[in-house]
Amino acid sequence: MRTFLTITLLFLTCMLNAQTAERPNVLFIFLDDFGWKDTSYMGSDFYETPNLDKLASEGMIFTDAYSASANCAPARASLLSGQYTPRHEVYNVGTGPRGKAAHRRLNHIPGTDTLRPDIQTWAHRIQKAGYKTATMGKWHLSDDPKPYGFDVNVGGTHSGGPPNGYYPPHGKAPNLQDVPKDEFVTTTLSKRAASFITENKENPWFLYLTMFAVHTPIQAKKDLVAKYEAKTPGELHDNVKMATMIQAVDDGVGLIVAKLDELGLTKKTAIVFFSDNGGYGPGTDMDPLKGYKGTYYEGGIREPFFVKWPGKVEAGTKNETPIIGVDLYPTFLEMTGATADENQPQDGVSLVSSFKGDALPERSIFWHFPAYLQSYGGAGPFEQRDPLFRSRPVGAVRNGDWKLLEFFESGDLELYNLKVDIGEANNLAAENPEKTKELLDIMKSWRESTNAPVPSEKNPQFEADAEKKAIEAAIGKTKGGGKKKKKSQKKGVPLSWLINLSIRLSTNGRQ
Repeated sequence: MRTFLTITLLFLTCMLNAQTAERPNVLFIFLDDFGWKDTSYMGSDFYETPNLDKLASEGMIFTDAYSASANCAPARASLLSGQYTPRHEVYNVGTGPRGKAAHRRLNHIPGTDTLRPDIQTWAHRIQKAGYKTATMGKWHLSDDPKPYGFDVNVGGTHSGGPPNGYYPPHGKAPNLQDVPKDEFVTTTLSKRAASFITENKENPWFLYLTMFAVHTPIQAKKDLVAKYEAKTPGELHDNVKMATMIQAVDDGVGLIVAKLDELGLTKKTAIVFFSDNGGYGPGTDMDPLKGYKGTYYEGGIREPFFVKWPGKVEAGTKNETPIIGVDLYPTFLEMTGATADENQPQDGVSLVSSFKGDALPERSIFWHFPAYLQSYGGAGPFEQRDPLFRSRPVGAVRNGDWKLLEFFESGDLELYNLKVDIGEANNLAAENPEKTKELLDIMKSWRESTNAPVPSEKNPQFEADAEKKAIEAAIGKTKGGGKKKKKSQKKGVPLSWLINLSIRLSTNGRQ
């Protein structure tokens, strides 16, 4: 009997050790305001990302990867919780109204600016599975990320941008005090990442490398300025400061990959690359996508994404399946052998089977933004619905090749077939009422299931004439010219459409 028990225990121990040995380390590179076309491998003609390009070529590139929100805080809350915005209620950056009161027709839904501490993040679950967890860079969801499942925090606070810019001093940002005076913070984070990996080379680790780059301020890495000032501008991209910031990210990734090679961890480490929302409108372009950070057109929510996982993901592969930020929660749990909290709702699906080439079940993916986000300003051309707001209260759904947006102020609907119209130039809502109703019913049913609040209360400070004049003034600036239009800017919203919108908003809708 004792012999049988001994053999059984040895067998179980061997099985457990084998399972543990199969669990990869995970390097999750999560960039800030980094656009769909901001890497060379996705098509930039000015920015240089050889290290990211190489990693992407060694894994699987997802062409239709989406953030769960068009701006920072809600995207990150959805990422960490695995839940769409109505569940965690982080709808915007901050809870106050955005834009001029006289231009907002409805009272927004404030939500919260902090991820509820009762929510179990994937970091909690992975930490409990025996991994050493670290977050380095932007956190943005509370004052301190460590109670959310992280053993190590470098730089993470409630702030949405880099502490005092990209060069030191970095104030009270955790573990960013002892920094060489001329060291770019992107470089500092990359070095801290390499040190963390070295310190934990004998143990499983998960590193959430959540770079501040390329969030504002758009601040050049000084030693790279001359290189890009001398470079011929591209038709799509030509921003010198942005180019130096992007190269700093890529150089940092190269430093970390070299450390993995040095430690013999390359084959034991999965690398995932993603961004929190669309690129910064005044600084980059996602052409042929319309929109940028803050809009719920493709340019505001579609992101670069790849996974390199040696032995699991075939190199040089591409996947066109629509995926979204909430999918990373169950994906990371499956990759690390962690278990979910059965009492916590999850909105995503694990992508591990798709990493191996299998098809995901057909489904819809959703966005819910019951708030306002003001325009960048300037003379356009505008890749947003009107020149005053990058987004007014809106809901959106993608189902297959089709995408529907519902604007809560007016009830307007926009339907696009992304397979043939990736730039969302041809609204098919009127000519395809059956598909419009199908997607609207899907979205309404989802809103009901998640208790998603739809703003309906009139804003007493709204002034129709002030709104109309402001739209017309912005249109006048666009007519006046401004910067010479690049090839990528020809998709701006037509002036005639903006004029019609101004008339329509002043005469119908819920006001």
